[in-house]
Amino acid sequence: MPPPDFYPLPDSSNASLPIHTRQPTRGAAGPSVRRAKTLVKPERSVAPAPLINPPTLPGSQAVKLTDPSSSWDAWRIFSMFITFWAPPVFLRWARIPDRPSQQAWREKVALCFIALLMGAGVGFITMGLDRVLCPVTASIDLSRYSKLGTEPGTLGIAGWQFNISAATPPANFDFFTYAAQQPGQDITPYFQRGYPNFPACQSVSARFANMNVCNGTTCPLGTPDASSFGPYNIHNTSLVVGYDWDQVAAITDYMVIDGDVLNMQPYLQFNPTPIANDPVDQALRTVLRFMPGSSGRDATMMFYSRPNLKTAVPCLKERYYAGSIDKITAGCFISMLFLYTSLVMIMGIVLTRFAMACIFNWFISEQLVKPPKNLSRTVISPAVMPEGANVTVDNETGTAPWTARGLKKANKLSKPSAKTSRPSSPNSMLRGPAAAAAVAASQPLISAAQIGAELYTVCLVTCYSENEASIRGTLDSIAGTHYSDKRKLLFVVCDGMVTGSGERISTPDMCVGMLEADERFGDPMPLLYGAVGTGTKRENRAMVYAGHYGAYSHVYGKHRTPTLIIVKCGMEKELNDPKPGNRGKRDSQLILMNFFSRVTYNDRMTPLDFDMFRKMQVLMGVTPDFFELCLMVDADTRVDPISLKQLVNCMHHDRLIMGVCGETRLANKRQSWVTMIQVYEYFISHHLAKAFESVFGGVTCLPGCFSMYRLKARKSADDDWVPLLCKPEIVRDYSQSDVTTLHQKNLLLLGEDRFLTTVLLRTFPNRKMIFCPQAKCHTVAPDKFAVLLSQRRRWINSTVHNLMELVRVRNLCGTFCFSMQFVVFMDLLGTAVLPVSICLTYTLIVNMIIAPPNSFEKAIPLMLLVAVIGLPAILILITTRKFIYCAWMLIYLIALPIWNFVLPVYAFWHFDDFSWGETRKVEGELKMQSHGGIAATYDGTSVPLRRWEDWERSRLRKLKRDERRRKEFERMQFGPHLDPFSNLHAVNGNGNGIGAPFQGREVVDDGYDSAMSDTVSIVSSNEDDQWGTQIGGYNENSTQYPPPPITLGAELDDHFIREAKTVGKEELEAMLEEGFDDRPANGGFSPQYRVPPVPSLDSKYFVQAPPAAQRYRLEDNPAYKPIKPVGEASAVRSQGHARQRSGAAGKPHYGPLGPLDPGGGRI
Repeated sequence: MPPPDFYPLPDSSNASLPIHTRQPTRGAAGPSVRRAKTLVKPERSVAPAPLINPPTLPGSQAVKLTDPSSSWDAWRIFSMFITFWAPPVFLRWARIPDRPSQQAWREKVALCFIALLMGAGVGFITMGLDRVLCPVTASIDLSRYSKLGTEPGTLGIAGWQFNISAATPPANFDFFTYAAQQPGQDITPYFQRGYPNFPACQSVSARFANMNVCNGTTCPLGTPDASSFGPYNIHNTSLVVGYDWDQVAAITDYMVIDGDVLNMQPYLQFNPTPIANDPVDQALRTVLRFMPGSSGRDATMMFYSRPNLKTAVPCLKERYYAGSIDKITAGCFISMLFLYTSLVMIMGIVLTRFAMACIFNWFISEQLVKPPKNLSRTVISPAVMPEGANVTVDNETGTAPWTARGLKKANKLSKPSAKTSRPSSPNSMLRGPAAAAAVAASQPLISAAQIGAELYTVCLVTCYSENEASIRGTLDSIAGTHYSDKRKLLFVVCDGMVTGSGERISTPDMCVGMLEADERFGDPMPLLYGAVGTGTKRENRAMVYAGHYGAYSHVYGKHRTPTLIIVKCGMEKELNDPKPGNRGKRDSQLILMNFFSRVTYNDRMTPLDFDMFRKMQVLMGVTPDFFELCLMVDADTRVDPISLKQLVNCMHHDRLIMGVCGETRLANKRQSWVTMIQVYEYFISHHLAKAFESVFGGVTCLPGCFSMYRLKARKSADDDWVPLLCKPEIVRDYSQSDVTTLHQKNLLLLGEDRFLTTVLLRTFPNRKMIFCPQAKCHTVAPDKFAVLLSQRRRWINSTVHNLMELVRVRNLCGTFCFSMQFVVFMDLLGTAVLPVSICLTYTLIVNMIIAPPNSFEKAIPLMLLVAVIGLPAILILITTRKFIYCAWMLIYLIALPIWNFVLPVYAFWHFDDFSWGETRKVEGELKMQSHGGIAATYDGTSVPLRRWEDWERSRLRKLKRDERRRKEFERMQFGPHLDPFSNLHAVNGNGNGIGAPFQGREVVDDGYDSAMSDTVSIVSSNEDDQWGTQIGGYNENSTQYPPPPITLGAELDDHFIREAKTVGKEELEAMLEEGFDDRPANGGFSPQYRVPPVPSLDSKYFVQAPPAAQRYRLEDNPAYKPIKPVGEASAVRSQGHARQRSGAAGKPHYGPLGPLDPGGGRI
């Protein structure tokens, strides 16, 4: 029966794997962390499907990818249908030879066709929908109408309203009587009108067309023209008499055709009985006598549905017209409804974006950058691996193996011995800050104050072809930030052995020349790692240079920042290539992401990973799992001094934040007209677009030039870790190299920063991507139009394809129109119709100039245009309070055709161009190509992958073999009676110590055994380890060099000083007389003072290693006579290592590696 705290998880799809097991990380009884045996990762079984292609893991069965040119899915069929007019022969003649390129061209044309359809749809809705639903003949201007019965002293004549207030009526007709009965009523039948007055009725012989229209036998008024209006003193008000449907229904013998009101009273009075064989008479009587009056007697459908009746409509309107319906038609109503709806929606979106951007800039962002307060809480230690990592059976705390080794040593030290006097507690043997580090190592739960407000941050700088001034400026700015050098690591990656255009030396030479190399690491050797590429480019080699970068200036002050420089040098077969080792920026980022993913999960490492692990630990004083944040900066970007701390404070404020970017400003804004038109665009894209998206926590693109990502985050209960940037699913999706379709290539090969943001939002839709306006940087923008064209081509195409992926993520923040998914959809639609929108904008402006709007409805498009353009200007003024940005906005508006027409059209037509073009060029290169290799099968077996335990075991064996070889060499050199470890006699002819580079701290037991590793390599048991060539040939534990820095728990320094004991006079005299290393003879006085030990590499938190065992010395041989050397190599003596003589017989003797080599050192 399983224990009560055992929770089984669903079985993996692989039947060969054991069942997932998990235990709660925090027990109910107290703050403790417990783990069960975990060989697999349970959270990976529920991960989303790969974004592009399933990965091919080393050692697993390769996944056969389907050739898109041989598949017939719906998209391929559609693209073939759209481009049916371009057969393969024509494409080959157009220099598109191979089938993948032809398919990419067809998909490009299909995408452009879809964009064209979307633009045409937007254009029709904007300009054509109103003309279709409400043509000029049906459009109604309510200002032209005067409603029947509303204006006293008026009458209607032929549909026009006349003012009769000062009329002089004839004796037989009183205007005032009729106006009193109903103002505006029609008196047209009382005017004399003959048959020749109706041109539309000349060709019609029916009774309704040729009869006398006078009311009765005589017409008391004259002809309806100026000759009568003048004497009667009545005036036309130029308003049409307007009827509503209820008024038409209430008046006898009135009807409506096509919105015109017809007075048919004279016709029915003249023809009281039906006329035989007259279809018009029959239709009129049907409408007037049998149609319900409540319907308004609309005969439009009846007359327009029959050809013999439709020909009578013009004559009927001309002879019997009395006014018009002042209510808009159904089509015009729908058109106006759509217009007002568009006004509300667009104004709502614009005003909402504006208001939320202001709220974020003024209030929310100010709270994000405040220093953290709750640092006294208990949190999980960075040394604890996340749930699902590869831990051992007996590792209940879930700590990493490099931590468990230190804990095992501490436990050994805590046991008292009969031969030596040792303290009862391991902590009592620690000194100063090392005590704090030991506490962090021995307890899986620590206080947040031990880490502090400044989290361990790795600053990734990717270099390609930049000049030395740009790279040095970037490194100076990062090193000079107001952030402790003990908590940040410069991680510089040189993408290949390339030389920038116009440069004399290569980029790696520039970077390495800026480094203050740490001499303990010597010259680096090329190490293998799995790269991003296709074919032969999927394997690569890189060298790791370690040391410190010194920034000494009046601007940044004095800083000495730990630095790793990764130089991708390529395989041996690439030495004659133009760019050996070049794999692209994404590969440079993945070197870091893969490394931290393997460290976090204790996955198998490449030789490059293990070398970085060792050097990073020595430089920083902690193992890499203490790093929580990653700052990504381009090599031409300069970071403001306070920006790094501001970004870290944002991460402290909300643990759901997985990425944050700062504001990017231009450092060369006045260099050319090309840079000038970019100033406002950079500003508004941050303070309006990204600020608005930050309210939802869904910034869709964190710029690659200046962004910070969280490597891993603590859960809400602070009892476990959630890997983010180093999550295997993120690394898997981001490292895809087998891309086949145009969509996949646009995702992966053009915009790494946007694709990384897409992958993170897709995997963690409930976490946040935000913008921090307080953090600023300055970058160099393209100053030539050709470079800008190439850059924006990549950005626009990457934006379109990434938004197509994000719009499918349904569980983003918000709902319906107030959701991040709706915002993404609107951005995608707006990007696709940019060329059409700018054309419509200028058409609207021209129309407004030619015919200014005279109604509110006609002014709605102008209002929208003013809101879209004017609100950002208001945002600039209230955000920056600098009027100069209004001038930059005017420059941007002048160049609006470039931004909204030239660049998008060029980008859309180059959907099938996956190169970086003119953006980054190297010496002698004509055009940058994508990173692909020669077609070949790659199974991943050429790059060794082993756990850290196995690499460390091989490293120790390599040191042992080197020590044995040195010992054998010295035996042959000086004879069998010489001590191979004595630095007094290991000299050559020049008096230099032959073994000096190998002398130093003795390599002792690494503190772990084979049972602690779940995956012990079989070949690692061989004495001549085959992996020795993949391990750096240096010993970072040598006492020639200072120990690693203490960067954790420094708050205990003062306590250590207060508790320290002073050395008495007698002890000091004894030490001066006998020395630190000599044992007292004949039981003499032995000083109690002991030199603090130098921490060894195998102790993550610098717990004191066991003291070196007694070993044989040449001085113990009575026949030995010391020879005074010319120059004494005192590396060991100066570091205070004990020189102990052999005591009584039978005591154990150890070789150069201590307990790992019992008796190996005896001669």
